[in-house]
Amino acid sequence: MAAPQQNPSAAQKFLDRLPFPERTFLAEALRTETVGGVLLLLAAVAALVWANSPLSAGYETVRDFHLGPAVLGLDLSVQHWAADGLLAVFFFVAGVELKRELVAGELRDPRAAALPVVAALCGMVAPALVYVVVNTAGGGSLDGWAVPTATDIAFALAVLAVIGTSLPSALRAFLLTLAVVDDLFAILIIAVFFTGELNFAALGGAVAGLAVFWLLLRKGVRGWWVYVPLALVIWGLMYNSGIHATIAGVAMGLMLRCVRREGEAHSPGERIEHLVRPVSAGLAVPLFALFSAGVSVSGEALGHVFSRPVTLGVVLGLVVGKAVGIFGGTWLTARLTRAELNEDLEWADLFAVATLAGIGFTVSLLIGELAFAGDPAQTDEVKAAVLMGSLIAAVLASVLLKLRVRRYQALLAEEERDEDHSGVPDIYEDGDPAYHLRMAELYERKAAEHRRRAAAGRPAGEAGNAAGNAAGGGANGRAGGAAQDGGAAEVAGAPRGDGDGPA
Repeated sequence: MAAPQQNPSAAQKFLDRLPFPERTFLAEALRTETVGGVLLLLAAVAALVWANSPLSAGYETVRDFHLGPAVLGLDLSVQHWAADGLLAVFFFVAGVELKRELVAGELRDPRAAALPVVAALCGMVAPALVYVVVNTAGGGSLDGWAVPTATDIAFALAVLAVIGTSLPSALRAFLLTLAVVDDLFAILIIAVFFTGELNFAALGGAVAGLAVFWLLLRKGVRGWWVYVPLALVIWGLMYNSGIHATIAGVAMGLMLRCVRREGEAHSPGERIEHLVRPVSAGLAVPLFALFSAGVSVSGEALGHVFSRPVTLGVVLGLVVGKAVGIFGGTWLTARLTRAELNEDLEWADLFAVATLAGIGFTVSLLIGELAFAGDPAQTDEVKAAVLMGSLIAAVLASVLLKLRVRRYQALLAEEERDEDHSGVPDIYEDGDPAYHLRMAELYERKAAEHRRRAAAGRPAGEAGNAAGNAAGGGANGRAGGAAQDGGAAEVAGAPRGDGDGPA
């Protein structure tokens, strides 16, 4: 069956129902991210328990263990491999997502993209401003201004899965698009502000490798045995160039074609993302969390989170800056552009999602490590602040979303209702005449079945009384009913009288 089309005459509204192909892709992507988010959550908890248990020395030994070829400049600790190596896979998927959003998703239309882009920008600028204000007033370091700017979509989806909000697809799509744009600006921040002294020979080699990667893609060369070794070479050269190695993953992801050609069920970008996303969500990101989230959570350490300007700035940036920035930027842009909010939702729903975006885990931890690389004690305090801020944002968002959970459940049930069992939700087929013919046939069959059950299931005396009541009413009806017991089957379908006959 062909994919249903939106009514072109219908005015598109902010947070409106997604087109069916986009909703299908979103559902598949979010399922993987949600599973990955739960694994991420478990890995973070495991890291905290391990690092604060009697076995904490073992955690530090494993985390700081070095391996890799030193001659290639890759003799790195396990934690370093997780942050620079495994996260390159995460950023590769982010690059593919961004490319798809730009050419086939919500960001392809500048008018539709305006709100999530502005929301993401404001959601990064506001936390940075909150951090700067707190640290300027408190005499803290400004080096960590970028820490509270990132949103962790996997962790946010894990929270949604745990609390069971049944969030409508439009809100989930907004959150995902917001996170994609957020990732783009986080990548730019890492590339611009956390690049060390450049090794131009290694950088030139990385650029040449990317050119070969692009050329192979354009020639239609297929086979993991070609691309995986090439990707490893590009990553190693990028790492040695002084630019953060995750940028290599983003660059390769952006090169993939994400537009389907005639006869293709999926574009190369979609196919590869489908293969790599489980590796990213199920392995790379949880392992990064396992070796980055293991910080001390003693009473003294938690007290420092709220008493020192650097850590307080991170917490307030995530909890207050994110919510105010995303909600305020979106609300003002909608007012200026006269964008109408979908009547099924309220601005309170957007504020709850903006609060949920305050969960800044993976990229925030990475930026924290980069910002305070020369100060391990400060790095651990910043990590504790990221964990605390993310936890507070998750709790607040859970409360706000639970207040509207019945409304969300009703909207989601309406989105998924498929009475004609066509495989396409009914809400997407309203303009299709064939759908209405199928529904008419379905209801006719149901009506015939109810008539058959009424005829077969009504007691004979009751049927006779009903017929007598219809004919004479009152006592005469009861007499007529008794007289017609023998022929009840012939009148079982007659309407019941309103007289003294049994109801």
